[in-house]
Amino acid sequence: MTRKVADCRNFPSETDCTLSISGEEEEVVRAAGEHAVSVHRHQDSPELRQQIRASLEDEQAGA
Repeated sequence: MTRKVADCRNFPSETDCTLSISGEEEEVVRAAGEHAVSVHRHQDSPELRQQIRASLEDEQAGA
């Protein structure tokens, strides 16, 4: 199974967040959603998790 990555550096933010989260897709969606709510003050919703899932990239080998 290919590991996925969510990287805050790919999105503009007021805090210039540099967090990168990698793991299995469901783990990353869950952790990135919690991060988006607690740090970036997004509202938790199915739409947020869908946006996160759509933005995931495959982790590069050796990363």
